[in-house]
Amino acid sequence: MNTRIILLLLLLNPFARFTCAAEAAPDNNTLDLQAVLAHEVVGPAFVLSEVQDYIEPRVPEMPPLTSAKDWTRLATRLREDVLKRVVLRGEAARWSATPSKVEWLETIPGGPGYHIRKLRYEAVPGFWIPALLYEPDVATAKMPVLLAVNGHDPSGKIAPYKQALCINQAKRGMLALNVEWIGMGQLAKPNYQHGRMNQLDLCGTSGVSPYYLSMKHGLDVLLGLPHADPLRVAVTGHSGGGWQTIFISSLDTRVTLSDPVAGYSGFRVRVRHLKDLGDPEQTPCDLATVADYLHLTAMMAPRALLLTYNANDECCFEAGYVLPTLLAAAQPVYQLFGQESRLRSHINYDPGTHNYERDNREAFYRMEGDNFYAGDASFNAKEIPSDAEFKTREQLDVPLPETNADFNSLALALSQDLPHVKPAPAGGAARRKWQQQQRAKLRAVVKAKDYAVSQTTPASREEKGGVKATYWRFRTGGAWTLPATELSRGQPQGVTLLIADAGRRSTASQVERLLAAGQRVVALDPFYFGEGKPKTHDYLWGLTLATIGDRPLGLQASQVAAVARWLQAEYPGEPLTLSAVGPRTSTVALVAAGLEEQAIAQLELQDPFPSLKTVLQQNYKYEDMPEMFCFGLLEAFDMAQLKALADPRPVVETTRPAIK
Repeated sequence: MNTRIILLLLLLNPFARFTCAAEAAPDNNTLDLQAVLAHEVVGPAFVLSEVQDYIEPRVPEMPPLTSAKDWTRLATRLREDVLKRVVLRGEAARWSATPSKVEWLETIPGGPGYHIRKLRYEAVPGFWIPALLYEPDVATAKMPVLLAVNGHDPSGKIAPYKQALCINQAKRGMLALNVEWIGMGQLAKPNYQHGRMNQLDLCGTSGVSPYYLSMKHGLDVLLGLPHADPLRVAVTGHSGGGWQTIFISSLDTRVTLSDPVAGYSGFRVRVRHLKDLGDPEQTPCDLATVADYLHLTAMMAPRALLLTYNANDECCFEAGYVLPTLLAAAQPVYQLFGQESRLRSHINYDPGTHNYERDNREAFYRMEGDNFYAGDASFNAKEIPSDAEFKTREQLDVPLPETNADFNSLALALSQDLPHVKPAPAGGAARRKWQQQQRAKLRAVVKAKDYAVSQTTPASREEKGGVKATYWRFRTGGAWTLPATELSRGQPQGVTLLIADAGRRSTASQVERLLAAGQRVVALDPFYFGEGKPKTHDYLWGLTLATIGDRPLGLQASQVAAVARWLQAEYPGEPLTLSAVGPRTSTVALVAAGLEEQAIAQLELQDPFPSLKTVLQQNYKYEDMPEMFCFGLLEAFDMAQLKALADPRPVVETTRPAIK
């Protein structure tokens, strides 16, 4: 550009910036840090295969079977362990022991021979569930009862298939309780989304407990009716309702007939059939340390069980690959009891997609007929047409309190007096003892691993303009391959291990600053960050890791600590700083420093959370930041306690200025 023209334009606009062609051309003698940090080292497909291979062998298998008596003893223990160690942890134990309030509201006409009673009941104190009781106009002495649950249908309790099911029960002389599922229908509000149930986990109370208690108290309502027959108690539902069905049926022996429809598969199946990977309630923390869904299926024996699946299910849980595994687990147990006929299966071919339409409903009616009306020639399993009797949302809405509790309000209430830990002593031996005790507790809470870097593979190297770049694959724990980029200029005075919420490819500005300060920089992507994120279904893998007893936060911190130890040994004269960019990796860094006393000399944290309670106050979902919902972390620690574990090592915090 002509110099005179530039001067003239600058006089007209002194704030203008002009770049000549020579300035715009890249410097071939300088490394492009952005490109170097974005260079793929392992790839997301590789990460996906590693997490699959890690999870699969850790899912419990069905035990050897010997006798019906031994299985009954084992099933009883499994049931108790799932409730104690998974479902009713923390405040959930008190919620379960608190009698549920039930409020009966108006009764509306149904159709020929039945009416509908509106009610609401508490799943947990202050958390009300709307429900509808379909009741025959003429009661008999003892009537079978059905708990009707539904899946991920925004219509909730007014879904046509569910209305048809409940109407058919009432017209056959049964009592059907149509309950709203958390997050659907009247409860289809942001704070009932299943990704927020894990806020309870963070506080040390089981996030799956409101789902379980909603079903448990629904059965309480049904069996509290004067004409309910406790020997004929059925549960059925579709998709997420299928999960609810097997979950409550296996854990509550009051259920005598169960028909989960297209609702679940075993964890080993899910690891390889990714569309089956379940939501938080279907993959509760630590469930697979006790039992797989194969165990839950077999735990129905000798009670009646119909397994209904669809041949060409486009959503999940296809009959062809799910049903054989469940039957292989359950059939031998039913044989031990001599009750093979009480375990049945049904495959829907028309339409064969994800549905609970007429063919599937009639399979359920047949199961009811054979088990609840055996020998009654008048029972007809054909569906009674009832479309004309379906009601609208307005007709079936149940009034709820304006301040009905939800996942976020429950978690905020639980967090008020957390963490349950004594303040760190000011110094001396008392402080060191406190640190030792709390470090052991932290290891237990995050399920820390004693990982070592067992293999390092430099993928490639390059050098330009005095800057050396090495692309590393760090193999840790014999299971995880971590991608990293090492950069150095001249003779480094220290080494910085750099991690970032947005992955190492986002850290060019931090790397340039650190290189200018004489640091060797190793930009690392732990699991779930940057290139360490699996190719697909990313946050669902965190749930699956947690259900087998691991914690994403503990894995990440253990990986970071392992690499820090390797770097300390590799560069013994260079003090190591662990630097994190963002609130998630800042938490990982604090946990890693709490676990690793020697290798990490100091911490630099950019934009850390001021408190773990910020996760609740800002109302994050699990999928936003999986590692932050580590079970019981806030119950035992907040940021102040994590920082105290780093003492006397410096912890330097910076905050980016807000963008105006």
